[in-house]
Amino acid sequence: MRRRELMGTACLGGAAALAAMTEATRAAEGGAAARELLELRLYKCEKGAMRERLDKFLGDVAIPAWNRIGMKPVGVFGFADGSTADLYVLLAHKTCECFVTAQSRLWADAEYQKAGAAFLETPKDAPIYTRIETSLMLAFEQAPKMEVPVEKKPDRLFQLRLYESHCEERARLKLEMFNGSELAIFRRAGMGWVFFGQNLAGSIMPNLSYMLGFADEAAQKAGWDKFQKDPDWTKLKNDPKYKDTVSHITNLILKPTDYSQI
Repeated sequence: MRRRELMGTACLGGAAALAAMTEATRAAEGGAAARELLELRLYKCEKGAMRERLDKFLGDVAIPAWNRIGMKPVGVFGFADGSTADLYVLLAHKTCECFVTAQSRLWADAEYQKAGAAFLETPKDAPIYTRIETSLMLAFEQAPKMEVPVEKKPDRLFQLRLYESHCEERARLKLEMFNGSELAIFRRAGMGWVFFGQNLAGSIMPNLSYMLGFADEAAQKAGWDKFQKDPDWTKLKNDPKYKDTVSHITNLILKPTDYSQI
């Protein structure tokens, strides 16, 4: 590819990113119906001592510090089947500025530095995680803010679903499908959610993600049974307009940690 073509491609990519962030800024700072920016982190770690150190850091140091800079509630979730020690951390940012400045505001927090010294300054042979993978999402128009859908009881569980699309046009239609009437079906089925988010950045694109909360496994089954039997869902899923909007679904069952605020 010639230099001029390369420059053109780069400009188009930059323009698309700028457009997405402009939309996010307007939506996240739009007044009463402002849509939050949602940050979903995956902390990759190993079972045993590393996970214990990570739990202590998140519960005793990070969450209180995030709360002090206005990020609350913070959700922390592990895999229900115990197959991995990895943890998902969900953070809500009220504005784009909140997201951009969060790290610098944490480092300016003397209490965070003091309480977290043992974790923030860990030696190379004793880290608290192996890496962090992050996705940034814009909350849906019909679900503009993160919610706490179920009472904090021991049996509650959460379902994280990631919908990939094979192209941007199909991803746009799937988003339209949710905002049009699909979210209303979730409500009628009695399925509360933590968030619905349109991915702006991350390793899986184009993609939208959402998390549902249930009191227990029985409530999860009852909710999905009611959803599947809703006549509006039958009509919606058979609408040819929305054919092939999803190419792959990742479905994860998660349990909150003891210190999770969701």
